[in-house]
Amino acid sequence: MQNKIDEILNRGVAEINIRADLEKKLKSGKKLRIKLGIDPTGFDLTLGHAVVLRKMKHFQDAGHHIMLLFGNFTAQIGDPTGKSQTRVPLSKEQIEKNAETYLEQAGRVIDINNIEVVYNADWLEPMSFSDVLKLAGNFTVAQMLERDMYQERIKKGQEINLVEFMYPLMQGYDSVPMKADVELGGTDQLFNMMCARTIQKSYGLEPQNVITVPILVGTDGHDKMSKSLGNYIALTDTPREMFGKTMSIPDEIILNYFELATEVSMEEIQTVKKELEAGTNPRDLKIRLAKEIVKLYHTQEDADKAEQEFLNMFQKGGKPDKIDEVSIAKEEITIVDLIAETKMVSSKSEGRRMIQQGAVKVDDVKVESHDQVIQIGNGVLLQVGKRKFLKILN
Repeated sequence: MQNKIDEILNRGVAEINIRADLEKKLKSGKKLRIKLGIDPTGFDLTLGHAVVLRKMKHFQDAGHHIMLLFGNFTAQIGDPTGKSQTRVPLSKEQIEKNAETYLEQAGRVIDINNIEVVYNADWLEPMSFSDVLKLAGNFTVAQMLERDMYQERIKKGQEINLVEFMYPLMQGYDSVPMKADVELGGTDQLFNMMCARTIQKSYGLEPQNVITVPILVGTDGHDKMSKSLGNYIALTDTPREMFGKTMSIPDEIILNYFELATEVSMEEIQTVKKELEAGTNPRDLKIRLAKEIVKLYHTQEDADKAEQEFLNMFQKGGKPDKIDEVSIAKEEITIVDLIAETKMVSSKSEGRRMIQQGAVKVDDVKVESHDQVIQIGNGVLLQVGKRKFLKILN
């Protein structure tokens, strides 16, 4: 049990509030109520989302009560955290559609048969205006405006919607009906989670402890992992995609990925660190990293196969043994529309960016313009980046 407590307190942790208090609770043997909230504002979870899910798994493995909160009410507002402008609210229909696969994807990290799933519309929607006023009375405008993101908006003359002030109050109030002992989240969620401590006190509850986990850097090595930036590894990626994307990360974040994205022990990671310092080829360590990640979300056999395909494609200059085929009912189409319609990229904007970077080829010829018209004819071979191939048929 001490090993599990050490893992909870130390692995993949940015900050704990209040550490000594939480450590005492963990050693007491009390079964703690662990909260993680997710607003279903998109479709796919990435390795970045999995960092906090993995921390939840540490608590689950230690026998604590796991509560996964879907913010079907707060998602309609949109978390302003890290946003330079007011977010466009989502409709209930959009939120329900986005939430459909979230639980299944979370199940790739935690045991979803042994958790409590809750939805915050159950208690936020019935609140009266007097309830909202009582909640808002816990904070001052000055406290809200202290947040860096609002200061930046003020400097730039950008608007701040009063509804955005309510978001951390809503997230904080979630911890009241959930009776949370611990809340987990990324470092960008610290303000919201600390609000819960104040709100819980006002309702006569013991304040929750807060654990923040580091933000996982994307495959580009410097920006937060994000679908909009195209630097992500999705939990639903194929073994080949997952392996290839991992191999593309810069050498300097290898250790970071081992700690945050795998289940390799910290002792083994220290050995990897020593190997790097001793001059071991980073490529060899990335191969091990890629296999560790793939087998978490697929199988060991898939990881072995992905390794062989990678070695064939990039060390022998070949292409995958099997290239998927798709038919489209068009004689000609612009390249940016083609790669977007065939899901080779997540959006047309990402497609344009890949073309500008020279990362798109048709029949092994690099595409120079996103306006280029592609004649489908008897079929073309489409390549996006180093790992994605698709045969287009008419």
